Amino acid sequence: MAKKIKKSDMDEQLLDSIFKLENEWKHISSLLEQSIDRPVHAVNREALAQANYLFLLREARHRKVSAMSFR
Repeated sequence: MAKKIKKSDMDEQLLDSIFKLENEWKHISSLLEQSIDRPVHAVNREALAQANYLFLLREARHRKVSAMSFR
């Protein structure tokens, strides 16, 4: 039988992913703001990071996960 995964473990993993993606998105955005020539692939990567971050935020809201309960 497979081991059952606890909701709290999944919620914590979700929050870790949210914080990681937020940092990645902000880092890419700051690099693009400082660059003179914005390469298309960098703009696409920023849009992808933003979309992933917003998706995880919506998932956390749907699961009623709060960062205050884990930090």
